Amino acid sequence: MFGVHVAIQSNSVLFAVIVSICVHTSKTCAGNDTITTMTTKRPTRAHHASTQSTHTRHTARHTTTQSTPRKRSAHVRSSAQTHATTKPSGGITRRHFIYGAVGVGALATVGAGAALALAKKEQAPADDITVLEVPVDNVTASDSLTLVEDATTLMTCTGSYTLPYGSLVWSNSDELAVCLTPTEQANPLTQVAILSLATGATTTVLEKAEGHGEGFDIFDVRASSSGVIWVEADIMDNMWRVYTATLEGGAETPSLTNINCVAEGDTIDWETPSLAAVGGWAFWQVMPTAEGNASTEDSLLMRAAFGQADSQVVYTSHGRMSTPIYAQTDAVVISPRAEASGVYYQLTCLDASSGDVRDTLVLPLNMKPLEAAYGETGFSFSFDAWYNYGDGISGIGTYVPTSPVLDGNYSDQLWFCFDRTPTAAPAWCGPYFMVKSTTAVCGVNLESGEYFAFEVESGSDTYGDYLATSGTHTNVVTFANVDDTPLEGDPIHCCTVRVWTPIA
Repeated sequence: MFGVHVAIQSNSVLFAVIVSICVHTSKTCAGNDTITTMTTKRPTRAHHASTQSTHTRHTARHTTTQSTPRKRSAHVRSSAQTHATTKPSGGITRRHFIYGAVGVGALATVGAGAALALAKKEQAPADDITVLEVPVDNVTASDSLTLVEDATTLMTCTGSYTLPYGSLVWSNSDELAVCLTPTEQANPLTQVAILSLATGATTTVLEKAEGHGEGFDIFDVRASSSGVIWVEADIMDNMWRVYTATLEGGAETPSLTNINCVAEGDTIDWETPSLAAVGGWAFWQVMPTAEGNASTEDSLLMRAAFGQADSQVVYTSHGRMSTPIYAQTDAVVISPRAEASGVYYQLTCLDASSGDVRDTLVLPLNMKPLEAAYGETGFSFSFDAWYNYGDGISGIGTYVPTSPVLDGNYSDQLWFCFDRTPTAAPAWCGPYFMVKSTTAVCGVNLESGEYFAFEVESGSDTYGDYLATSGTHTNVVTFANVDDTPLEGDPIHCCTVRVWTPIA
Protein backbone atom coordinates (compact mmCIF):
# COMPACT_ATOMS: atom_id res chain seq x y z
CA MET A 1 0.00 0.00 0.00
CA PHE A 2 1.17 3.52 -0.75
CA GLY A 3 1.30 5.91 2.19
CA VAL A 4 0.76 9.46 0.98
CA HIS A 5 1.68 12.54 2.95
CA VAL A 6 0.93 16.12 1.99
CA ALA A 7 3.15 18.81 3.48
CA ILE A 8 2.96 22.54 2.98
CA GLN A 9 6.01 24.54 3.97
CA SER A 10 6.01 28.24 3.27
CA ASN A 11 9.69 28.91 2.50
CA SER A 12 8.42 29.49 -0.96
CA VAL A 13 5.00 28.27 -0.02
CA LEU A 14 6.46 24.88 -0.95
CA PHE A 15 3.90 22.21 -1.66
CA ALA A 16 5.37 18.75 -1.80
CA VAL A 17 3.77 15.37 -1.70
CA ILE A 18 5.89 12.59 -0.30
CA VAL A 19 4.96 9.01 -1.04
CA SER A 20 6.28 5.97 0.79
CA ILE A 21 6.16 2.57 -0.88
CA CYS A 22 6.49 0.43 2.21
CA VAL A 23 7.04 0.61 5.94
CA HIS A 24 10.67 0.45 7.09
CA THR A 25 12.20 -0.16 10.48
CA SER A 26 13.25 3.35 11.41
CA LYS A 27 16.55 4.43 12.91
CA THR A 28 17.76 7.94 13.62
CA CYS A 29 21.21 9.49 13.38
CA ALA A 30 21.65 8.91 17.09
CA GLY A 31 19.95 5.54 17.13
CA ASN A 32 16.90 6.81 18.98
CA ASP A 33 13.41 5.34 18.87
CA THR A 34 10.86 7.21 16.77
CA ILE A 35 7.11 7.64 16.43
CA THR A 36 4.55 7.74 13.64
CA THR A 37 3.28 9.96 10.79
CA MET A 38 4.51 13.40 9.93
CA THR A 39 3.19 16.71 8.68
CA THR A 40 4.26 20.34 8.62
CA LYS A 41 2.33 23.45 7.86
CA ARG A 42 3.13 27.03 8.77
CA PRO A 43 -0.11 29.00 9.20
CA THR A 44 -0.50 32.05 7.01
CA ARG A 45 -3.40 33.80 8.68
CA ALA A 46 -2.63 36.92 10.68
CA HIS A 47 -3.37 36.87 14.39
CA HIS A 48 -6.04 39.08 15.89
CA ALA A 49 -4.43 42.26 17.15
CA SER A 50 -4.97 45.79 18.39
CA THR A 51 -3.71 49.31 17.76
CA GLN A 52 -0.82 50.36 19.97
CA SER A 53 1.68 53.21 20.32
CA THR A 54 5.14 52.78 21.79
CA HIS A 55 8.30 54.65 22.66
CA THR A 56 11.26 55.31 20.36
CA ARG A 57 13.74 52.54 20.93
CA HIS A 58 14.53 49.42 18.89
CA THR A 59 15.07 46.15 20.69
CA ALA A 60 17.75 43.83 19.34
CA ARG A 61 18.05 40.58 21.22
CA HIS A 62 20.83 38.23 20.34
CA THR A 63 21.98 35.14 22.16
CA THR A 64 25.68 34.39 22.16
CA THR A 65 26.62 31.70 19.67
CA GLN A 66 27.22 28.53 21.62
CA SER A 67 28.38 25.06 20.77
CA THR A 68 25.88 22.24 21.06
CA PRO A 69 26.22 18.52 20.69
CA ARG A 70 26.09 17.12 17.19
CA LYS A 71 22.67 16.09 15.91
CA ARG A 72 20.49 17.98 18.32
CA SER A 73 17.15 16.17 18.62
CA ALA A 74 13.65 17.39 19.38
CA HIS A 75 11.71 14.42 20.74
CA VAL A 76 8.03 14.95 21.38
CA ARG A 77 4.75 13.18 22.02
CA SER A 78 1.58 12.81 20.01
CA SER A 79 -0.27 15.68 18.30
CA ALA A 80 -3.84 15.96 17.13
CA GLN A 81 -2.66 17.86 14.05
CA THR A 82 -0.48 15.04 12.78
CA HIS A 83 -2.06 13.01 10.02
CA ALA A 84 -1.40 11.02 6.92
CA THR A 85 -3.65 10.16 4.03
CA THR A 86 -3.77 6.89 2.20
CA LYS A 87 -4.27 6.56 -1.54
CA PRO A 88 -4.69 3.25 -3.33
CA SER A 89 -1.83 2.15 -5.54
CA GLY A 90 -2.28 2.95 -9.20
CA GLY A 91 -4.01 6.26 -8.48
CA ILE A 92 -0.85 8.30 -7.91
CA THR A 93 0.45 10.41 -10.78
CA ARG A 94 3.71 12.29 -11.27
CA ARG A 95 1.82 15.39 -10.17
CA HIS A 96 1.26 13.81 -6.76
CA PHE A 97 4.92 12.98 -6.22
CA ILE A 98 6.05 16.59 -6.26
CA TYR A 99 3.72 19.48 -6.93
CA GLY A 100 5.93 22.29 -8.18
CA ALA A 101 6.73 25.32 -6.02
CA VAL A 102 3.65 27.12 -4.76
CA GLY A 103 1.20 24.66 -6.21
CA VAL A 104 -1.93 24.20 -4.17
CA GLY A 105 -0.38 26.00 -1.20
CA ALA A 106 -0.43 29.39 -2.89
CA LEU A 107 -3.73 28.75 -4.60
CA ALA A 108 -5.36 27.88 -1.30
CA THR A 109 -4.11 31.19 0.10
CA VAL A 110 -5.42 33.18 -2.85
CA GLY A 111 -8.60 31.20 -3.41
CA ALA A 112 -9.71 31.28 0.19
CA GLY A 113 -9.87 35.05 0.14
CA ALA A 114 -7.98 37.48 2.33
CA ALA A 115 -8.41 37.50 6.06
CA LEU A 116 -9.16 40.55 8.17
CA ALA A 117 -7.42 40.68 11.52
CA LEU A 118 -9.66 42.43 14.05
CA ALA A 119 -8.37 44.60 16.87
CA LYS A 120 -8.22 43.54 20.51
CA LYS A 121 -8.32 46.74 22.51
CA GLU A 122 -7.93 45.19 25.94
CA GLN A 123 -4.18 44.46 25.74
CA ALA A 124 -1.96 47.17 27.20
CA PRO A 125 0.77 48.62 24.99
CA ALA A 126 4.39 47.66 25.55
CA ASP A 127 6.53 50.49 26.86
CA ASP A 128 9.96 48.97 26.30
CA ILE A 129 10.13 48.71 22.51
CA THR A 130 9.59 50.85 19.45
CA VAL A 131 7.39 49.45 16.72
CA LEU A 132 7.08 50.47 13.11
CA GLU A 133 4.57 53.29 12.59
CA VAL A 134 4.05 54.46 9.01
CA PRO A 135 1.41 57.03 7.99
CA VAL A 136 -0.81 56.14 5.06
CA ASP A 137 0.59 59.07 3.06
CA ASN A 138 4.11 57.62 3.34
CA VAL A 139 3.22 54.44 1.44
CA THR A 140 3.05 54.16 -2.35
CA ALA A 141 1.07 51.27 -3.84
CA SER A 142 1.42 49.33 -7.08
CA ASP A 143 -1.25 51.30 -8.91
CA SER A 144 0.94 54.41 -8.80
CA LEU A 145 3.62 52.74 -10.93
CA THR A 146 4.04 53.00 -14.70
CA LEU A 147 4.00 49.67 -16.52
CA VAL A 148 6.76 48.96 -19.04
CA GLU A 149 4.92 46.69 -21.46
CA ASP A 150 7.96 44.85 -22.81
CA ALA A 151 10.07 43.48 -19.96
CA THR A 152 12.84 42.48 -22.38
CA THR A 153 13.69 46.17 -22.89
CA LEU A 154 14.89 46.23 -19.27
CA MET A 155 16.07 42.65 -18.61
CA THR A 156 17.26 40.06 -21.07
CA CYS A 157 16.88 36.30 -20.82
CA THR A 158 20.45 35.01 -20.70
CA GLY A 159 19.52 31.36 -20.18
CA SER A 160 16.52 29.07 -20.64
CA TYR A 161 16.82 25.49 -19.43
CA THR A 162 14.55 22.51 -18.81
CA LEU A 163 14.19 20.15 -15.87
CA PRO A 164 11.77 17.30 -15.19
CA TYR A 165 8.19 18.42 -14.66
CA GLY A 166 7.46 19.08 -11.00
CA SER A 167 10.98 20.29 -10.15
CA LEU A 168 11.58 22.98 -7.52
CA VAL A 169 14.39 25.51 -7.89
CA TRP A 170 16.21 27.85 -5.46
CA SER A 171 19.13 30.19 -6.08
CA ASN A 172 21.25 32.28 -3.72
CA SER A 173 24.20 32.50 -6.09
CA ASP A 174 25.21 34.21 -9.32
CA GLU A 175 26.56 30.92 -10.67
CA LEU A 176 24.21 28.11 -9.71
CA ALA A 177 20.80 27.00 -8.54
CA VAL A 178 19.88 23.93 -6.53
CA CYS A 179 16.98 21.79 -7.71
CA LEU A 180 14.74 19.19 -6.10
CA THR A 181 13.79 16.96 -9.01
CA PRO A 182 11.34 14.06 -9.19
CA THR A 183 12.50 10.64 -10.34
CA GLU A 184 10.89 8.30 -12.85
CA GLN A 185 9.83 5.96 -10.07
CA ALA A 186 8.36 6.29 -6.61
CA ASN A 187 11.43 5.06 -4.75
CA PRO A 188 13.32 7.31 -4.31
CA LEU A 189 10.89 10.13 -4.90
CA THR A 190 13.34 12.98 -5.32
CA GLN A 191 16.94 13.83 -6.10
CA VAL A 192 19.12 16.91 -5.68
CA ALA A 193 20.72 18.51 -8.73
CA ILE A 194 22.94 21.54 -9.28
CA LEU A 195 22.09 23.73 -12.29
CA SER A 196 24.71 25.98 -13.86
CA LEU A 197 23.12 29.34 -14.57
CA ALA A 198 25.68 30.06 -17.30
CA THR A 199 25.41 26.87 -19.37
CA GLY A 200 22.36 25.00 -18.12
CA ALA A 201 24.45 21.96 -17.23
CA THR A 202 22.50 19.92 -14.69
CA THR A 203 24.31 17.48 -12.41
CA THR A 204 22.61 15.16 -9.94
CA VAL A 205 24.68 15.37 -6.77
CA LEU A 206 22.40 13.37 -4.47
CA GLU A 207 20.58 10.43 -6.05
CA LYS A 208 18.64 9.45 -2.95
CA ALA A 209 18.31 10.33 0.70
CA GLU A 210 21.15 9.34 3.01
CA GLY A 211 18.50 7.54 5.08
CA HIS A 212 16.79 5.98 2.05
CA GLY A 213 17.19 2.48 3.42
CA GLU A 214 15.34 3.54 6.59
CA GLY A 215 12.39 5.09 4.75
CA PHE A 216 13.59 8.69 4.36
CA ASP A 217 13.09 10.87 1.27
CA ILE A 218 14.61 14.23 0.42
CA PHE A 219 12.09 16.89 1.45
CA ASP A 220 13.75 20.29 0.96
CA VAL A 221 17.16 21.68 -0.06
CA ARG A 222 19.18 24.89 -0.34
CA ALA A 223 22.69 25.59 -1.61
CA SER A 224 25.40 28.22 -1.86
CA SER A 225 28.54 28.04 -3.96
CA SER A 226 30.24 26.39 -0.97
CA GLY A 227 27.79 23.76 0.21
CA VAL A 228 24.35 22.14 0.28
CA ILE A 229 21.90 21.69 3.16
CA TRP A 230 18.87 19.44 2.91
CA VAL A 231 16.12 17.89 5.02
CA GLU A 232 15.12 14.25 4.81
CA ALA A 233 11.74 13.11 6.10
CA ASP A 234 10.40 9.70 7.09
CA ILE A 235 6.65 10.08 7.06
CA MET A 236 5.99 6.62 8.47
CA ASP A 237 8.08 7.12 11.60
CA ASN A 238 7.51 10.86 11.92
CA MET A 239 11.14 11.91 11.75
CA TRP A 240 13.26 14.54 10.05
CA ARG A 241 17.01 14.87 9.66
CA VAL A 242 19.13 17.79 8.51
CA TYR A 243 22.23 17.06 6.43
CA THR A 244 24.99 19.28 5.12
CA ALA A 245 27.76 18.68 2.60
CA THR A 246 30.61 20.59 1.02
CA LEU A 247 30.03 21.45 -2.66
CA GLU A 248 33.13 20.95 -4.79
CA GLY A 249 33.74 21.41 -8.51
CA GLY A 250 31.73 24.59 -8.97
CA ALA A 251 28.58 24.87 -11.05
CA GLU A 252 29.86 22.87 -14.01
CA THR A 253 31.30 19.75 -12.31
CA PRO A 254 29.72 19.72 -8.85
CA SER A 255 29.97 16.94 -6.30
CA LEU A 256 29.24 16.56 -2.59
CA THR A 257 31.85 15.66 0.02
CA ASN A 258 31.95 15.63 3.82
CA ILE A 259 28.29 14.73 4.30
CA ASN A 260 27.17 15.19 7.91
CA CYS A 261 23.91 14.69 9.75
CA VAL A 262 23.80 17.82 11.91
CA ALA A 263 20.30 17.61 13.41
CA GLU A 264 17.34 15.28 13.79
CA GLY A 265 13.97 15.40 15.41
CA ASP A 266 10.48 13.99 15.45
CA THR A 267 7.72 16.00 13.87
CA ILE A 268 4.54 15.55 15.86
CA ASP A 269 5.17 18.73 17.83
CA TRP A 270 8.11 20.19 15.86
CA GLU A 271 7.95 21.62 12.36
CA THR A 272 10.31 20.35 9.71
CA PRO A 273 13.06 23.01 9.68
CA SER A 274 13.26 25.76 7.09
CA LEU A 275 16.71 26.06 5.50
CA ALA A 276 19.24 28.58 4.22
CA ALA A 277 22.73 28.33 2.73
CA VAL A 278 24.93 31.42 2.87
CA GLY A 279 28.62 31.34 2.00
CA GLY A 280 30.30 28.60 4.01
CA TRP A 281 27.42 28.20 6.47
CA ALA A 282 24.27 26.08 6.61
CA PHE A 283 21.32 27.40 8.65
CA TRP A 284 18.12 25.75 9.83
CA GLN A 285 15.25 26.89 12.04
CA VAL A 286 13.85 24.56 14.70
CA MET A 287 10.36 25.58 15.82
CA PRO A 288 7.52 23.95 17.77
CA THR A 289 4.16 23.51 16.07
CA ALA A 290 1.54 26.09 16.99
CA GLU A 291 -0.81 23.77 18.87
CA GLY A 292 1.38 20.83 19.80
CA ASN A 293 2.65 19.73 23.18
CA ALA A 294 5.87 21.72 22.69
CA SER A 295 4.14 24.94 21.64
CA THR A 296 5.65 26.88 24.56
CA GLU A 297 9.22 25.76 23.83
CA ASP A 298 11.83 28.11 22.37
CA SER A 299 12.48 28.42 18.66
CA LEU A 300 16.12 28.14 17.60
CA LEU A 301 18.18 29.34 14.66
CA MET A 302 20.94 26.79 14.21
CA ARG A 303 23.99 26.71 11.98
CA ALA A 304 26.92 24.49 11.00
CA ALA A 305 29.91 25.13 8.78
CA PHE A 306 29.85 23.07 5.60
CA GLY A 307 32.12 20.08 6.11
CA GLN A 308 31.75 20.18 9.90
CA ALA A 309 29.53 18.00 12.10
CA ASP A 310 29.21 20.38 15.06
CA SER A 311 26.21 22.70 15.20
CA GLN A 312 25.63 25.97 17.06
CA VAL A 313 22.69 27.91 18.40
CA VAL A 314 22.83 31.33 16.73
CA TYR A 315 19.61 32.85 18.06
CA THR A 316 16.89 31.88 20.52
CA SER A 317 13.30 33.10 20.32
CA HIS A 318 11.04 32.64 23.35
CA GLY A 319 8.10 31.67 21.19
CA ARG A 320 7.44 30.69 17.60
CA MET A 321 9.14 32.63 14.86
CA SER A 322 6.85 34.03 12.20
CA THR A 323 8.72 33.43 8.94
CA PRO A 324 11.09 30.91 7.38
CA ILE A 325 14.78 31.80 7.17
CA TYR A 326 15.67 34.21 4.37
CA ALA A 327 19.11 33.97 2.74
CA GLN A 328 21.02 37.03 1.60
CA THR A 329 24.47 36.89 0.03
CA ASP A 330 26.19 37.31 3.43
CA ALA A 331 23.35 37.34 5.98
CA VAL A 332 20.16 35.63 7.08
CA VAL A 333 16.84 37.11 8.18
CA ILE A 334 14.54 35.65 10.83
CA SER A 335 11.47 36.92 12.70
CA PRO A 336 11.73 35.97 16.39
CA ARG A 337 9.49 37.19 19.18
CA ALA A 338 10.67 40.47 20.70
CA GLU A 339 11.37 40.55 24.44
CA ALA A 340 8.18 42.33 25.46
CA SER A 341 4.76 41.70 26.95
CA GLY A 342 2.41 40.80 24.14
CA VAL A 343 3.29 39.25 20.81
CA TYR A 344 5.66 41.42 18.79
CA TYR A 345 7.66 40.01 15.91
CA GLN A 346 11.13 41.45 15.50
CA LEU A 347 12.59 41.22 12.01
CA THR A 348 16.26 40.44 12.59
CA CYS A 349 19.14 40.47 10.11
CA LEU A 350 22.20 38.48 11.25
CA ASP A 351 25.66 38.37 9.76
CA ALA A 352 26.14 34.86 8.40
CA SER A 353 29.80 34.58 9.41
CA SER A 354 29.78 36.09 12.90
CA GLY A 355 26.14 35.58 13.88
CA ASP A 356 25.99 39.20 15.05
CA VAL A 357 22.81 41.25 14.69
CA ARG A 358 23.08 43.82 11.91
CA ASP A 359 19.64 45.37 12.01
CA THR A 360 16.23 44.92 13.65
CA LEU A 361 12.69 46.13 13.06
CA VAL A 362 9.74 45.45 15.39
CA LEU A 363 6.27 45.22 13.84
CA PRO A 364 3.14 46.38 15.69
CA LEU A 365 1.43 44.14 18.22
CA ASN A 366 0.33 40.78 16.77
CA MET A 367 1.13 41.75 13.18
CA LYS A 368 2.43 38.47 11.79
CA PRO A 369 4.57 38.63 8.63
CA LEU A 370 4.43 35.82 6.10
CA GLU A 371 7.92 36.52 4.74
CA ALA A 372 10.81 38.71 5.86
CA ALA A 373 13.83 39.69 3.76
CA TYR A 374 16.68 42.19 3.67
CA GLY A 375 18.03 44.05 0.66
CA GLU A 376 19.34 47.28 -0.77
CA THR A 377 17.06 49.56 1.24
CA GLY A 378 16.73 47.47 4.40
CA PHE A 379 14.00 45.13 5.61
CA SER A 380 11.15 43.92 3.46
CA PHE A 381 8.16 42.01 4.82
CA SER A 382 4.80 40.77 3.62
CA PHE A 383 1.31 40.28 5.03
CA ASP A 384 -1.31 37.88 3.71
CA ALA A 385 -4.12 39.50 5.72
CA TRP A 386 -5.54 42.98 6.24
CA TYR A 387 -5.44 44.62 9.67
CA ASN A 388 -7.92 47.21 10.91
CA TYR A 389 -5.04 49.18 12.42
CA GLY A 390 -1.46 49.95 11.42
CA ASP A 391 -2.16 52.88 9.08
CA GLY A 392 0.15 52.60 6.06
CA ILE A 393 1.25 49.01 6.72
CA SER A 394 -2.13 47.46 7.40
CA GLY A 395 -2.90 45.83 4.05
CA ILE A 396 -2.05 42.71 2.09
CA GLY A 397 1.18 42.92 0.14
CA THR A 398 4.97 43.10 0.24
CA TYR A 399 6.48 46.22 1.83
CA VAL A 400 9.92 47.75 1.32
CA PRO A 401 11.48 51.20 2.02
CA THR A 402 11.99 53.22 -1.16
CA SER A 403 15.47 54.40 -0.13
CA PRO A 404 18.21 52.96 2.12
CA VAL A 405 17.57 53.15 5.87
CA LEU A 406 20.93 54.11 7.35
CA ASP A 407 20.00 55.04 10.92
CA GLY A 408 17.55 52.27 11.81
CA ASN A 409 14.62 54.70 11.75
CA TYR A 410 12.18 52.87 9.49
CA SER A 411 9.13 54.81 10.67
CA ASP A 412 10.24 58.07 9.04
CA GLN A 413 10.90 56.47 5.65
CA LEU A 414 8.80 56.40 2.52
CA TRP A 415 7.59 52.88 1.75
CA PHE A 416 6.39 50.96 -1.28
CA CYS A 417 3.76 48.22 -1.12
CA PHE A 418 3.37 45.66 -3.89
CA ASP A 419 -0.26 45.08 -3.02
CA ARG A 420 -0.79 41.55 -4.28
CA THR A 421 -1.26 38.46 -2.11
CA PRO A 422 2.31 37.33 -1.36
CA THR A 423 3.41 33.82 -2.29
CA ALA A 424 7.22 34.24 -2.28
CA ALA A 425 9.88 36.32 -0.58
CA PRO A 426 11.36 39.13 -2.73
CA ALA A 427 14.84 39.53 -4.20
CA TRP A 428 17.01 42.35 -5.53
CA CYS A 429 18.78 42.59 -8.90
CA GLY A 430 20.45 45.75 -10.21
CA PRO A 431 17.94 48.61 -9.82
CA TYR A 432 15.00 46.25 -9.45
CA PHE A 433 13.04 45.01 -6.47
CA MET A 434 11.87 41.58 -7.67
CA VAL A 435 8.57 40.25 -6.38
CA LYS A 436 6.11 37.48 -7.22
CA SER A 437 2.70 38.62 -8.44
CA THR A 438 -0.35 36.40 -8.87
CA THR A 439 1.04 34.58 -11.90
CA ALA A 440 4.06 36.62 -13.05
CA VAL A 441 7.37 37.68 -11.57
CA CYS A 442 7.68 41.47 -11.58
CA GLY A 443 10.52 43.96 -11.25
CA VAL A 444 9.97 47.36 -9.65
CA ASN A 445 12.32 50.31 -10.07
CA LEU A 446 11.73 52.23 -6.86
CA GLU A 447 13.59 55.29 -8.17
CA SER A 448 11.85 55.69 -11.53
CA GLY A 449 8.43 54.43 -10.44
CA GLU A 450 8.31 51.89 -13.28
CA TYR A 451 7.64 48.17 -13.21
CA PHE A 452 7.53 45.24 -15.60
CA ALA A 453 6.30 41.66 -15.59
CA PHE A 454 8.02 38.70 -17.24
CA GLU A 455 5.79 36.95 -19.74
CA VAL A 456 4.30 33.75 -18.33
CA GLU A 457 4.78 30.73 -20.54
CA SER A 458 1.72 29.11 -22.08
CA GLY A 459 0.60 26.04 -20.17
CA SER A 460 2.25 27.07 -16.91
CA ASP A 461 0.79 25.74 -13.70
CA THR A 462 -1.79 27.88 -11.93
CA TYR A 463 0.84 29.78 -9.92
CA GLY A 464 2.51 30.80 -13.20
CA ASP A 465 6.14 31.88 -13.10
CA TYR A 466 7.88 31.58 -9.73
CA LEU A 467 10.76 33.54 -8.22
CA ALA A 468 13.63 31.21 -7.34
CA THR A 469 16.19 33.85 -6.36
CA SER A 470 16.87 34.92 -2.78
CA GLY A 471 19.06 37.87 -1.81
CA THR A 472 20.86 40.41 -4.02
CA HIS A 473 22.42 39.16 -7.24
CA THR A 474 23.50 40.13 -10.76
CA ASN A 475 20.79 37.91 -12.23
CA VAL A 476 17.31 36.64 -11.38
CA VAL A 477 16.13 33.04 -11.71
CA THR A 478 12.49 32.14 -12.37
CA PHE A 479 10.88 28.80 -13.11
CA ALA A 480 7.54 27.42 -14.22
CA ASN A 481 6.17 23.91 -14.50
CA VAL A 482 4.63 23.77 -17.97
CA ASP A 483 2.11 21.23 -19.23
CA ASP A 484 1.03 22.45 -22.66
CA THR A 485 -0.22 20.96 -25.90
CA PRO A 486 0.26 23.60 -28.62
CA LEU A 487 -1.78 23.58 -31.80
CA GLU A 488 1.41 22.85 -33.69
CA GLY A 489 4.40 20.95 -32.40
CA ASP A 490 5.00 18.42 -29.68
CA PRO A 491 3.42 18.55 -26.21
CA ILE A 492 5.49 20.33 -23.57
CA HIS A 493 5.77 18.70 -20.16
CA CYS A 494 8.72 20.08 -18.21
CA CYS A 495 9.98 22.62 -15.72
CA THR A 496 11.38 25.65 -17.53
CA VAL A 497 14.08 27.66 -15.76
CA ARG A 498 14.94 31.13 -17.04
CA VAL A 499 17.84 33.38 -16.06
CA TRP A 500 17.36 37.14 -16.40
CA THR A 501 20.02 39.87 -16.41
CA PRO A 502 19.46 43.66 -16.34
CA ILE A 503 20.29 45.52 -19.55
CA ALA A 504 22.98 48.09 -18.82
